[in-house]
Amino acid sequence: MKIWTSEHTFNHPWETVCQAAWRKYPNPMNPAVIGTDVIERKVEGGVLLTHRLVSSKWGLPRWVSSIVGPSNICYAIEKSEVNPSSKQMILKTRNLTFGSFIAVDETLSYQPHPEDVSKTLLKQEAVVTVQSVPLHNYMEDLLTSTIMTNAGKGRQAMEWVIGKIEKEMSDIKNTAVKSTDELLNQTKKSFDDITTTARKSMDGLSSAAKKSFDEFHNAAGSTTFQGIPKF
Repeated sequence: MKIWTSEHTFNHPWETVCQAAWRKYPNPMNPAVIGTDVIERKVEGGVLLTHRLVSSKWGLPRWVSSIVGPSNICYAIEKSEVNPSSKQMILKTRNLTFGSFIAVDETLSYQPHPEDVSKTLLKQEAVVTVQSVPLHNYMEDLLTSTIMTNAGKGRQAMEWVIGKIEKEMSDIKNTAVKSTDELLNQTKKSFDDITTTARKSMDGLSSAAKKSFDEFHNAAGSTTFQGIPKF
């Protein structure tokens, strides 16, 4: 049995890192994982519980495949818990393929960094056990080395996904600002049109009233002078 552990700090808040963890695969940084499928998902006591099937390519050497058997696609079960109250996300994965000979138990834990809550601490552990086959110690070392390499690729994948999330948020913000500006411009134009129309109407009313008054005044003056009796 071989045990491998690692810690890594992401310079991003816990909420962002957890969101990226859900969208981690597939990605160009770690093409070994080709897909994930949700089998079950529920909420218990405020904790999100998810059961997923993970499909990947192990890329085992030919001599290993000759011992444990060939498999183009390997499957694993992932069970996760996300507790937003305590800000903890835990993922536990175990392989299904080659289960009679190889057991790879991997645990990932995401939580706010104890010294800086604006960052996220990832703790990772993998326990590799190979039995009932020749060269099992060598195979354990080989698998542990592969896990270590893939862990580095996995962290790069997280940063890649976080970059996508930040771009999406920026695009949404810019779209919202643009929409608001367009709405304000449209509202201002409508208000200006209403003001111009109202001003024209008032000017028209004033002109009409002045014209009516002048006509009335002229008519009244003419009538008065014409009606004065002559002596």
